[in-house]
This record gives sequence, C-alpha cells and structure tokens, in this order.
Amino acid sequence: MIVVGADGSVASRAAVAWAADDAFRMRLPLRIVHAVDRTPYQIHRFSPGWAPDLPADEGERILREAEALARERQPSVEVTTQDVEGLPAVVLRGQEKEAAEIVLGSRGLGGFAGALLGSVSTHVAGHASCPVVVVRGDRQQVRGEVVAGVDDSPECEPALAHAFEQARLRAATLRVLHALQLPVHAFAPEAAYAMDEVRAAQQQVVDDRVNVFAADYPEVVVVRETPSAHPVDALTAASDHADLLVVGSHGRGGLGSALLGSVSRGVLHHARCPVAVVRPRD
Repeated sequence: MIVVGADGSVASRAAVAWAADDAFRMRLPLRIVHAVDRTPYQIHRFSPGWAPDLPADEGERILREAEALARERQPSVEVTTQDVEGLPAVVLRGQEKEAAEIVLGSRGLGGFAGALLGSVSTHVAGHASCPVVVVRGDRQQVRGEVVAGVDDSPECEPALAHAFEQARLRAATLRVLHALQLPVHAFAPEAAYAMDEVRAAQQQVVDDRVNVFAADYPEVVVVRETPSAHPVDALTAASDHADLLVVGSHGRGGLGSALLGSVSRGVLHHARCPVAVVRPRD
C-alpha cells in the first residue's frame, strides 16, 4: 500500500493528491495517516478551560477532508484512514514495513515559515527503508519526464529501479543524470586532467547503470546526461522540467537527517518538483 501523512496543511493536501494518483498508477490501496502528539493536552495544568477532545476532533476533520480529496481525485482507489497518537515522524516511519512508499508534504503546519523542508519529512526521508516522496504545496504542471540522479556507488541502483518503474507507469521519458564537478584548472594547475578520459568514464557510469534495467523496460525512453556541475545544482535545474526527481542516499549517520546524504538532502531543500528518496531495503 501507499501511505500518506495528512495534517491539513497546503503541502499535506498536495501530498494526498499525489499519493492518490500514484496509488492509481501502481494499483495499490492508499492509507491516509494523521498523527499528533497529544501529551501537551494531557498535562494537568493545561486542563482548565481546554477541551480535551479538541485534538481528536481536529484529527477526524483532517482525515475526512483528506479522504474526500483522495476519493475525488481517484474514485477507484481503495482508501482507509488512521488517526494515531504519537510523534508524527515516528508514527509515519513505523509504517515502512507495510508501505510500498510513504508520501509527505514538504513542510507541515508546525514548521518555521521560511523552512523549505520540515522536520517530519526530513526525519522520515532520512530513516525509512521504503521510498519516501516529499511533495511541495504548489500545483505542478505535468511534464512527462522523470529524472534520476546516479553515480558509481551501489546505493543508486534501487533509486534507478524506482525511477524506471515510475517512468513506465507514467509513460514518461526517463532522464538519467550523472553530474561531476571538476576543479577549475586555474586554481589547481598541478592537477592534470585528461578531460576526454574523465568524460568517457562519466558516460560509462551512466551506461552501466542504465543497462542493468533497460532490457526490462524497453518501452521507457532514456535520455543520458553527464553535466559538469555540482550534483545538487544539476538535479535542481533538471527538476524544473520533471514530474518526479529520484535520488538514492549515501547517508550513514545515526541522528536526524544525518542518514540523508548531502545530495539527497540538498535536492529535498531545493528541487522544484516532488522528490523520491530511495535506499536499499534492510
């Protein structure tokens, strides 16, 4: 199934709509989850004058509206809802074993006004073993293209597999991009680069990655690019013309967003289309 978090925010509503569409494409049921930490409402000193059922009532309203949106968007998709007590990031991450993917808005109601990526989406994208899709709140024009970032590490293979499948489901072009930023020769005169060899090696990385999956997806048109740029800059630029940007994650840290590599963290903050972070399943 596909799991989507709902909190009533603009980004959350966009995530519900995106998840309903993906559930339709993948022929999977959709579970809408609302999670709230009710601990502050249970502290005795807050009791006078407070309505103890307020958080629960609000959660039910949010779920009703999200379910109505999903059913209007894709009437044939099976939709269920869950109202769960607990920290949203922990609750949503706890869905990873059942979920084919988890979909989240880029920033919920609890974030800072200027933040592009909320703490919940950062935590879930940095920890969940299933694909995590982060959706912004603005309406997206359909472009007919999926972008995948690759490199020479094995961590990118699950991401590329996901990108191929998404391109197939959408009948979209797949743009596979391996960006490499080289030092400017003027500032590193001691470094002798055989540019033709570097370019050939960069192209070989893309070809090797694509060839692993291309035979299984003959219907997917693949465009291969090897720009000389920082990966975050190149992928962010490519996101302008994409319906989805797919990246792997090299993060191996133990806290917070440390499990997100620098590239995946960068594109989550700056990409202008939904971003899927895909790591190998445990």
